[in-house]
Amino acid sequence: MRWIERYFYQPSFWQKTLAIVLLPLSALYCLIATIRRKISIYKDFDIPVVSVGNLVAGGSGKTPFIIEIAKDYPDVAIISRGYKRASKGLLVVSLKGEILVSQKEAGDEAYLIAKTLKNASVIVSKKRDLAILKAKELGCKVVFLDDGFRFAFKKLNILLKPKLEPYFRFPIPSGLYRENPSLYTTADILALEGLDYKREVSITNPTERMLLVTAIANPSRLEEYLPNIVGKVILPDHAPFDLTKIACWTKEHNATSLLVTQKDEVKLQDCPIPLSTMRLNLHIDAKIKEKIYEYIKANKI
Repeated sequence: MRWIERYFYQPSFWQKTLAIVLLPLSALYCLIATIRRKISIYKDFDIPVVSVGNLVAGGSGKTPFIIEIAKDYPDVAIISRGYKRASKGLLVVSLKGEILVSQKEAGDEAYLIAKTLKNASVIVSKKRDLAILKAKELGCKVVFLDDGFRFAFKKLNILLKPKLEPYFRFPIPSGLYRENPSLYTTADILALEGLDYKREVSITNPTERMLLVTAIANPSRLEEYLPNIVGKVILPDHAPFDLTKIACWTKEHNATSLLVTQKDEVKLQDCPIPLSTMRLNLHIDAKIKEKIYEYIKANKI
């Protein structure tokens, strides 16, 4: 476990002390987030908008959750920021399943969604309101909004609560919450990992000597799904992969393949080394899917 993960999830005495020292900054961060939420202007786009968000920074399964619920509907738009992408402004990544841009332009998650959902148009934009208007212009009938909890839009708010929670229930930097944890109570649907949604992981193209290479947030959540591996290379979230370094790591561990997540895989399309991919299937409680269906039905255009 990296230092930053230990700090947020299994802090040492000195890390706990640091978190307490930083509490004034956490209080200020929380205050700013609360004020921003209070002064946001409410917007109704006259289209069903389903937001999948979380309060904990980093990965919590939003992308596979969106893929699982959006696959059941035609003419949908998936909207996200496109974090760490090479492009700027609003960008249509795919149009009804046809991918229009590269992975670097789209960003990891958006490209993965576009590659997986052939019934969807994927749009990335920091300004989510403009992206929703673009989705309507493209003829989409439903919008699934990645990480849209903080926006004052008319929408169905789904909050994911991960099984592995931070040690302190404080906002950043003393804890890992992006807003006040009490906001869990305001969600239209609160989905608890392990209860309301469960992960099932399988590995395609496994080999005898797999080297884990990953650049995802909170990689410790992979631990329970890992088979026998010859080593681990953990990079920062969204970090690019250097094929020269990967070749060195592979030789150093005498690995026969790289064990990667689906999010990592989209950045390794040109990798000459065999890939063993951890395929994630999400099983979502039928009651949650029914609530989403009823909301979309009641607000359809």
